[in-house]
Amino acid sequence: MTTDQAAPNATVHHVTPGRPGALAAALEAAAPGDEVRMSPGTYEETLRIDRDVVLRADDGGVTIAAPGGTAPALEVLPGARLTLDGVTVRGGAADQPAVLLSGGSTYWHGGGTGRGRLEVLRDAALTMTGARLTGAALAGALIRTTGAVRLTDCVLEGAQGTGVVVGGDSRLEMTGSRIREATGSGVRVRDGARVVLRECLIDGAGRSGLLFEDRSVALLVDCRVRDCGGEAVRVLDSSPVPQDDDPYEAAGTAAPAEARGGLLLYGCELSGAGADALHVAGSGDAVLAGCVLRDGGGSGATAGERARVRLADTRVVRTTSAALMAHGTARLEARGTTVRGSAANGVLATGSAAIRLTDGEVTDSRFSAVHAGGAAEVTLTRLRAGHTPEHGLHAVADARLALTEVHLTDCGMSGLDLSGAARTEAAELSVVRCRNGVVAGSGGPVRLTGCTVTDAERAGFSFGPDGDAELAGGRVLRAGTAGLVVQEGATVRARDVEITEAAGSGVVVAAGAAPHVSRVRIVRAGKNGLIVDAGGAGVFEDCEITAPGYPAVHLGEMATPVLTRIRVQDADADLSTGTGAEPEVRDCVSWQVKDAQWPAPLAPVTATATAGSGGTPAAGAATTAPATEEDLDELLGELHQLIGLDRVKQDVASLVKLMRMVQRREAAGLAAPPLSRHLVFAGNPGTGKTTVARLYGRILAAVGLLERGHLVEADRSALVGEYVGHTGPKTQRVFMEAMGGVLFIDEAYSLAPAHGSGGNDFAQEAIATLVKLMEDHRDAVVVIVAGYPAEMEHFIDSNPGLASRFNRTLLFEDYGTEDLVRIVEQHAAAHQYELTDAARATLTGYFDHVPRDGRFGNGRSARQTFQAMTERQAYRVAENDAPSEADLRTLSELDVPELDVPETDSPGPGLPQPLPSGPGGPVRRA
Repeated sequence: MTTDQAAPNATVHHVTPGRPGALAAALEAAAPGDEVRMSPGTYEETLRIDRDVVLRADDGGVTIAAPGGTAPALEVLPGARLTLDGVTVRGGAADQPAVLLSGGSTYWHGGGTGRGRLEVLRDAALTMTGARLTGAALAGALIRTTGAVRLTDCVLEGAQGTGVVVGGDSRLEMTGSRIREATGSGVRVRDGARVVLRECLIDGAGRSGLLFEDRSVALLVDCRVRDCGGEAVRVLDSSPVPQDDDPYEAAGTAAPAEARGGLLLYGCELSGAGADALHVAGSGDAVLAGCVLRDGGGSGATAGERARVRLADTRVVRTTSAALMAHGTARLEARGTTVRGSAANGVLATGSAAIRLTDGEVTDSRFSAVHAGGAAEVTLTRLRAGHTPEHGLHAVADARLALTEVHLTDCGMSGLDLSGAARTEAAELSVVRCRNGVVAGSGGPVRLTGCTVTDAERAGFSFGPDGDAELAGGRVLRAGTAGLVVQEGATVRARDVEITEAAGSGVVVAAGAAPHVSRVRIVRAGKNGLIVDAGGAGVFEDCEITAPGYPAVHLGEMATPVLTRIRVQDADADLSTGTGAEPEVRDCVSWQVKDAQWPAPLAPVTATATAGSGGTPAAGAATTAPATEEDLDELLGELHQLIGLDRVKQDVASLVKLMRMVQRREAAGLAAPPLSRHLVFAGNPGTGKTTVARLYGRILAAVGLLERGHLVEADRSALVGEYVGHTGPKTQRVFMEAMGGVLFIDEAYSLAPAHGSGGNDFAQEAIATLVKLMEDHRDAVVVIVAGYPAEMEHFIDSNPGLASRFNRTLLFEDYGTEDLVRIVEQHAAAHQYELTDAARATLTGYFDHVPRDGRFGNGRSARQTFQAMTERQAYRVAENDAPSEADLRTLSELDVPELDVPETDSPGPGLPQPLPSGPGGPVRRA
């Protein structure tokens, strides 16, 4: 041994291997703070460090090896401060400690252990960097200390037992470290220990990758746990996550520095586990954010007993058992989480467990995407599920489902299937391309609001013998059999439902069933619109059946339904009955029905209008047109051929593009953005509002967003009644006339005048009724309100319901002189007249000087001017005994009517001069 001076207050001692006790002698001679430098080789000694000292390998390859027995090769005693640099310690036996830190502080860089475990006990502190721990049995490292332990860039490999055991009140922080091929668990945390792992890898553990017990706390950030024989992460118990510090609520933000409770995983990947990727039992509390759970031999995440598991922005991919599972009284929540490729259910809840999924996706599972049994509660919000050979959602026994904006696609069985006593409340449920839409045979209550079934192979909605169901505001499109089926014994209330193009009948009521059906619209059913089997009954009111393949309503033998205000249109027959059927028929009507038993309604008035013509039907009249299939490009071309209205054309074209984008998203299975099709047309009279409204309806029908696209015109007198109780039904009648088309309310501001209208005005009731009908039939009718810009602004502001439904205004600007001349020319061409160049010039001067006051009607004024010109031309040509065809067709400058001018004025240059007499009359003096 030699010494030299390393620093003013420290001495460096040099030792070489070979002489027994040389290293111990150097340590004995070293003063506190001295350094012992060791030449390469093996030092077979047992060291007990009781002072501040540095042990440094002079040139690597230094090993301290216990001579034998069970004593550790290296022990650090309380109060000591040891620094190890490049030193490997090998114990006497694999199942005994090679290094025992029973106190003091140890700083270890490089080297590691070669046989036996590392133990950190009592109040010892350890900082280890770049070390390698191998050759241990029972545990690679045992940490049970009140001191801080930090392992950075370390490797623990091949432990015949657990890789790292952390207990007591220990605090362990591992960064960039790897734990490989432990035959037991990779890391075991118990008692009240706290662990933080960052960017660590646990690979090939024989049992669980991480095992958490008791009141332990852990934070894992950007870690990987893979190819474990058991669970990747198993939690038997843990401390709870504090309610005021719940990282699930802040998922997507940076991971916290430490966990105050429970098990927190941020950005971690759990893969290839032989059992569940995450298994939480007892009173465990686990939170995962931005994680991936994949390719496991069990579930992705299981919550059992009293556990709580929360997932945010996490992916669960290719699991052998249910991807997400909860049983016992456990609670499992997931937000923004994707589940794909489960070999069983995507989500499974049993016992009294509760599962809540929000803004997620569950697809490609071998069994039902979501299954709930026992007394489990499942709450799904904005979830997309499907692509399964079984059900999209399946609830049995006493399970409860709460569904909001759930979208189900491509299910081999039903989109939603209920049996036993399962209960369900669903709002805005969408079922697309499933064998059945919704099948509810359960004894529990079923409440479906605003639900849609599209392209079901069989029935849209089917309610079984034990069902107690309420269906409100739904829609069935292209069902393979019936739209709505009510089986014997079912208690069903259905209202505001639209059933379109069912291959079978629209509504089928089995023998013994007696549903209450109101405001249901059935369009182009392949068979009957409504069929009530033998012995069936029920109440059916305010329903509409259009273009059925068979008689609109068929009643089997002894059927006794009550039919009230049923409207049948475009059918071969309105009613066919079996022997002994005794329906009670009240106020039912038929229109365009070949074999009609019910009377026809008031004949509709068909009206047409040219852009800017300003023609309107009589007050209160309804205007309808037969539904036709039209080409969208042709309709857009027709729109763009209208004179003027450049801004309106641009707005309508933008709306069409938005609607087509929405359709493409829905066809691709994506959520549709919010889209309000109701419009405000603000503009002065005669600016083409009615014409554009009619075209808008036809365009929506061509796009597929309206069934017929016809126009129903109404004004205040058509909506507002004259006595109490009259307004609601009157407004509803006009609205139902517009089903499948556009309801155009002209001078809508008269329903909410700026200065009120007295105590007997029922207009507010009309507005309230209209708002409710728009909500109940949001996809079936488009409402356009029109009037002067300022008055319309007041009208929309008069009712919050109007403001929320009319959020887009199209401004119809007054026509300029050039547009007005073109409108006159358009009328002339339509009636086989021609204008001379002089007539056009004079007409231009006329419109340049015509007063634009309250009496000016824009396009209507142009039409009236054309009519005046034809009258003046007829008077002028009548003086010619043998007029030529050119004389009869030509409108000259002499035919342009004169202006109203002040008495002191005379017509200006280029303005028409008055004729001495005739239909046009002289100049009128103000």
